[in-house]
Amino acid sequence: MSDTRRAGFKNRTRLQAARERLLDAVDPVERTERVPAATAVGRTLATDVTAVRAVPHYDRAAMDGYAVQAADTFDATARSPAVLRESETVGTGEAAQVHTGSELPEGADAVVMVERTERVGDEIEVGTAVAEGENVAPAGEDVAEGETVLPAGRRIRPSDPGFCKVVGARQIEVVERPTVGVVPTGEELVERDPGPGEVVESNGLTVSQFVERWGGQPTYRNVVTDDRQSLRVAVERDLTKDIVVTTGGTSVGERDLLADVLADLGEVDVHGVAIKPGHPVGFAVVRETPVLMLPGYPVSCLVTAVALLRPAIKRALGTDPEPHPATRATLTEKLPSEVGVRTFARVTLSGDGTSEDRTGTDEPDLPTVTPLRTSGAGVMSSVARADGWVVVPESREGIPAGETVAVEHWEYQP
Repeated sequence: MSDTRRAGFKNRTRLQAARERLLDAVDPVERTERVPAATAVGRTLATDVTAVRAVPHYDRAAMDGYAVQAADTFDATARSPAVLRESETVGTGEAAQVHTGSELPEGADAVVMVERTERVGDEIEVGTAVAEGENVAPAGEDVAEGETVLPAGRRIRPSDPGFCKVVGARQIEVVERPTVGVVPTGEELVERDPGPGEVVESNGLTVSQFVERWGGQPTYRNVVTDDRQSLRVAVERDLTKDIVVTTGGTSVGERDLLADVLADLGEVDVHGVAIKPGHPVGFAVVRETPVLMLPGYPVSCLVTAVALLRPAIKRALGTDPEPHPATRATLTEKLPSEVGVRTFARVTLSGDGTSEDRTGTDEPDLPTVTPLRTSGAGVMSSVARADGWVVVPESREGIPAGETVAVEHWEYQP
C-alpha cells in the first residue's frame, strides 16, 4: 500500500510544479503525415508551407482604365493630352482597355485611370502622365513563388486552407495527432440505465470529447472494474499510446487502487495536487508512457483535465496551450478559498461582457459575476449552469466582494 493510501493527501504538489513535471514526461510526437489542406483545420504544421505559385501569378491592372507604355504619356496634361491609338495589344503609341484585375497586355508597363482619359473615335486622349509600374499589381506582389507562407508549428486556422489553395499548396505536412487511451474505472459505473448504487459512466466520454477538441486522437475504452489485475491489464494495453488517461480510483479509499497498480508497473511521480476541486489527481510514468490519473468526481475530473491533460496534449503536438478567453467582471459575493490551494470556482455572469483587455475596476459597464453555490465536486449540473470559472491563486485566502476578477471561458478555447 502506498504512503498516500495510508496517510491521505498530507503533502500536495503545487499545480504549476505538477504540470511542469508532467510536461517533462511527455515527448513531442515526431510522426507526420501529408493531408489535404482543406481537411487540416486544427492540425499542427510539421513543416513550413511554401508557395507553389506567386500571388498574383501575372501582372494585373490595379484600376479600370487603359494599359499604356509609360514613356508615351511623358508631359501629358489635361490641356495637352497624349493621343494614343486604341488597340488590344500595347506597342508604342497604343493603349488597351483594361479592368481591375485584368492581365496586363504584353508591352504595357502602366495603367492610366479611366477618369483621366477620353475616347475620341478610335483614339484615346490621356490627360495625365503615369510612371512605369503605376496602377499595376506585379506578379508576386502579394506572395512570391517559393516564399514561406505558413511556418512549422502553426495550428491551422479556418482561413488557412483557402490561402494554401491560392498559393497551390493543396497537400501539407502535419504532425500526427497524439494518441490518447481513455480508461474509465469504477465497479459502480455502467453504460446502461443505472440501478441502485450504479452510476452512468460520463467522465471517460467527456474526457474523450475534450481530447478530440484539443488535437488528440482518443481511444475511449470500456469501463474497468476496481480490480488490480483488470486495472493492470487495461493500463498495459494502452502503453502503445502517447498518453494514457484514467478516470476514477485516485483517492485513498479501499477501492482506490490505481496508484498502487501504477507504482507496481512504473513510477508514480505525483499523487495529490494543491487544487480544488481535484486534489486526488496524479500521474505516473510506465515504460516511458505518461499515465494521468484523473479523479472520479465529474467536476474534479473536468478541472484536472483542463489544467493538466490539455497542456500535455499540446506538448505532444509541439505547441503551448493558448490562454482561455476571459471576461472581466465585478464579484458580487465573497469567493472563499484556502491559502496554498489553487481554486477553480464556477461562476455565473450577468450584464454585458467586456473583453479581458479592458482595465480598471471602476468601469460602469463591467458585468457582475456570482459564485455558484454548490456543494462537492460531484455536482455535474453546476458545470452546465456556469458561464466560466474564476481561478483563485494559492497566495490568496478568498476574494472579497466588489473586486474585479477574470472569468475564464475554459470550454470555448481549443
